[in-house]
Amino acid sequence: MTYTEMLHAHDMLSAADMYNLGFIYHKSVYSIMLPKLPDYCIKEDHASSKRGGGKRLRVRLNRAAKEQLLALGAELLGGEELLEDAKYNRGERYEQLITERAGNVWVKDSVPFNVAGDTVIKGKQVQIKLDGATLVNELTLVRLIA
Repeated sequence: MTYTEMLHAHDMLSAADMYNLGFIYHKSVYSIMLPKLPDYCIKEDHASSKRGGGKRLRVRLNRAAKEQLLALGAELLGGEELLEDAKYNRGERYEQLITERAGNVWVKDSVPFNVAGDTVIKGKQVQIKLDGATLVNELTLVRLIA
């Protein structure tokens, strides 16, 4: 699949109504709600052989992308120490932070992106992603489309 085909398949299969995108900029954590992840925030790379290899789409924000998101109204959550937790990785900690800020109880799970978002905010299924997170693997898309 090409990058464009993978992106289109992901968008068609996703159960998310909105996306919460988080990133670190100048040692501070920012968050922004978006109806769709902008293409300039998504890059194609390859999964490790441990993860089945093949192509994958990842959230990757360079400085210019972060500055664009700030201009769109990204909210400052606090210092990057917010994401430090001995029990969870930064992405899980960010998901926990956003879920609890919305007044929901966070439980670590592995619900697929095509079944539900990570949390519900104001009646909308929200997928929560921190810069560097994998959006989807090509193998997953192929399996879901077949």
